Amino acid sequence: MFLIVLRLCVCALGCGVPSTPPQVSGLKIVNGQNAVSGSWPWQVSLQDTSGFHFCGGSLISQNWVVTAAHCLVTPGRHQVILSEHDRQFNAEPIQVKSISRAITHPYYNSQNFKNDVTLLKLSSPVQITSRVSSVCLASSSTSFPSGTRCVTTGWGKTGTTCEWPHNPAQCKQYWGQSRITDAMICAGGDSGGPLVCQSSGVWFQLGIVS
Repeated sequence: MFLIVLRLCVCALGCGVPSTPPQVSGLKIVNGQNAVSGSWPWQVSLQDTSGFHFCGGSLISQNWVVTAAHCLVTPGRHQVILSEHDRQFNAEPIQVKSISRAITHPYYNSQNFKNDVTLLKLSSPVQITSRVSSVCLASSSTSFPSGTRCVTTGWGKTGTTCEWPHNPAQCKQYWGQSRITDAMICAGGDSGGPLVCQSSGVWFQLGIVS
C-alpha cells in the first residue's frame, strides 16, 4: 500500500488534539501496536450493513469524512462507524452514520491510483465527544520539517512478519516506476485511513493510505 498526499485547507480550530493522548512507539500498522482506546478520535471504520469493515477513513468535520477512492464507497450500501476501537467488543459507545453523498476526485485513476481521494458527506452531523473529533488538514503553506513524527492508523495486523520498502527507489521497484509519483510515499497502512503528522502538539492529516 502507499499513501497519497493531501493538500487541503486547515479545518476549524479545535481539530487534531485528542482528549486521550496517543502512545506512539515508531512502529507500523503491520507489526505495529494496539492503539490506546479513543486516542485517534478522527479514525473511522467504513463498513457494509452487515458490519464488515473494508476501509478506514478520517473525520475532517462534523459532516465530512475523507477516504480513498479505491474503497468504492456507495451511499445506501455502506456506513461510517465512529468511536470504535475493538471491533470484537460490542459495548463501545460507537456512532453509526449513513452517507448521503460520495464525491470522488474527478481525476482519480484506478490504474495508477493517482488522486485516490473520496469525500463522504454524512446524512447527519456527528456528535463531538472525548472519543470523536476531527483531524486538522494541512494547507499548502504548512511546513513539516524532516524528522516530524508521522503515524498511520487503522485496523491492520500487529502480529505478522512483513516489511514494506520505504526507500523511494525500492518503492518504485516494488510497485513499478509508473505507479509511484512525487506525491506518494511508501508505508504500510489500512486502506483509506489517514497519515497524520504532529506539529506543535496538533495532528494534521497529510495523506491517505492508497
